Amino acid sequence: MRAYSIFSLPKPLTDEQRSRRRHTLARLGLAWLAAMQVMMFAFPGYMRSFSTRPEDIESLSQVIVLMNWAGLCLTMPVVLYCAWPILKGAVKSLSEGRVGMDVPVALGIVGAFLPSVYNTWTQQGEVYYDSVTMFVAFLLTARYLELCARQSVTQSASHDLIERFRQSVTGHSDTLAFWFVSIQLVLAAAFGLVWYWMDPSHVVPVVVAMLVMSCPCAMSMSVPSAVASAHAGLLARPAKNEFEVVQLTQQTGRIARQNLYGSIVWHLLMTPLAALGIVAPWLAAVSMLVSSLAVAANSWRIYRSRTREVPAQWTGPAARQG
Repeated sequence: MRAYSIFSLPKPLTDEQRSRRRHTLARLGLAWLAAMQVMMFAFPGYMRSFSTRPEDIESLSQVIVLMNWAGLCLTMPVVLYCAWPILKGAVKSLSEGRVGMDVPVALGIVGAFLPSVYNTWTQQGEVYYDSVTMFVAFLLTARYLELCARQSVTQSASHDLIERFRQSVTGHSDTLAFWFVSIQLVLAAAFGLVWYWMDPSHVVPVVVAMLVMSCPCAMSMSVPSAVASAHAGLLARPAKNEFEVVQLTQQTGRIARQNLYGSIVWHLLMTPLAALGIVAPWLAAVSMLVSSLAVAANSWRIYRSRTREVPAQWTGPAARQG
């Protein structure tokens, strides 16, 4: 039997859903291309601390200025096009008087991009174009996985029991994500003020790293990815009776809870490191992606356990003769 994949395009999708999927993939590809190039442009900045001779530092500083402008040119379309749905969602949430999942993400992007533009113009201070592009690329990767998981669920909506389970737990996960984001925003503001009093040069990287860590991508993927994996298992090997579906639903609930609370614990463990300035913004983005990929991998255990072939029982010579 052909292996099930969440990346295969489901047939019942509407034109709007297909368009959203294509645009998300286009934004994801552009963000990754820009991120890889901007990281190369940022390399001279990392080498400045290893140069000791004044003439080397002067020539390297000139190269850094040029690379910063090149990084700005590549980061601009990432912010204005790739991250546009995020910025739009944040503005919509704030206009409705609520703190949505896009708010901390947008604050992290803008909070790293605008100071970088100013420092590029004045030719002083650090820039964070590599962190911005990496964060957007990692974020869009996680959201594309979430989108594929959600759309793959729609093609097997006839599995009513699992669908009822999904509807019952989605509200709980969304509530946890809301409070997590709200608390993280308060902590980012508080530690930003602390660092402003202690060392103003650390305010931007610390606040940006904490805002990046507040992205609830893994939490938002916890239920959809587990449910999509359960549907995939049912499509690959249909249930023989209702009791088997109940068992699969219980397993799905267990995996979904592991995803949800595991991602919360992971972010809570990384948050103090970001607050202390140990975790740089780009490393916080990597951590966010790792947690999302861990959720996807853990969810796929449901599909693997259901499609795992049961080895045939060994029969001895006497049994074969009988």
